Amino acid sequence: MNLIKSSDYKKFFMEIKAWIVKARHEAFRVANNTQVLLYWDIGKGIVEKQECLGWGEAVVEKLAVDLQREFAGTKGFSKENLWRMKKLYETYRDVPKLSTLLTELSWSNNLLILNRVRSNQEREFYLKTSINERWSFRELERQLDSALFERYMVSKKSRTIMVKTKEKDPLAHFKDEYLLDYLGLKDGFSEKDLRRAIVGNLKQFFLEFGRYFTFVGEEYPVVVGGEDFKIDLVFYHRLLRCLVAIKLKIGTFKPEYVGKMQFYLEALDRKIKLEQENPSVGLILCKDHNKEVVEIAMSRAISPMQVSRYKTEIIDQRLLKKRLHSLPTPD
Repeated sequence: MNLIKSSDYKKFFMEIKAWIVKARHEAFRVANNTQVLLYWDIGKGIVEKQECLGWGEAVVEKLAVDLQREFAGTKGFSKENLWRMKKLYETYRDVPKLSTLLTELSWSNNLLILNRVRSNQEREFYLKTSINERWSFRELERQLDSALFERYMVSKKSRTIMVKTKEKDPLAHFKDEYLLDYLGLKDGFSEKDLRRAIVGNLKQFFLEFGRYFTFVGEEYPVVVGGEDFKIDLVFYHRLLRCLVAIKLKIGTFKPEYVGKMQFYLEALDRKIKLEQENPSVGLILCKDHNKEVVEIAMSRAISPMQVSRYKTEIIDQRLLKKRLHSLPTPD
């Protein structure tokens, strides 16, 4: 051991560790894929026998008893779970673009979407987003509780964009409304309280904003003309490859916020942005905003930015659905 350099061994150890983690992840992925495919086939078999041979509901109960006797100690073959397998097959059998996604999620996540979601459009949203964001069961449950689909659709219909670039619109990654209920803020909180609460709950913040965000700093300093300016929060978006400046306001949006944000973005691009990175993007987070005021305030601005609202309490899903259906469909 004395002949082995510490740095060489540490590097070797980290390589072995990475191989083990990768192998475990792959083993879990394969096992999960096999389990979901098995449950799909069982559900399919039950449905086909009922449709072709006219078997009734009693077959499910008998099958559960026999399977549990044959595979004693193996979980998953209760009559309740067999009914879930049947429901899964019946729900997705005529929607191949969705059924192919099922093996990418755990059985528990599949059941959560199966039991909580009613339309194929919404199912597609949660299936694909769960896969892309790698949500755990608890994370997916929170997004369902917070009506993420409705909030996303409202944002898609009503989002005001300052600049439409020739390339893919960078602001498509931002929502019109964000839910910050996890911050635990009390009435009368200040902008400083809001900023500190976000920094103290970054894991939940990234769940709401997306996994491509990485934290850069709070009260991020930028020096212009020998004078210090501080941006409330600065993040980096790995997919967009750009800095994201966030301005926090505890009241209603005011037109002058746009000018200040434009100044921050220009300063970031001149002083901080690397040559290979894309222009910085701004997000002004307000407690509320007037759509017409926002539209006029941003109509002649140059830098890409968005004004979004935030809520510190769970949003009523019924009100969201009503709001969604009242908005005109985009051309």
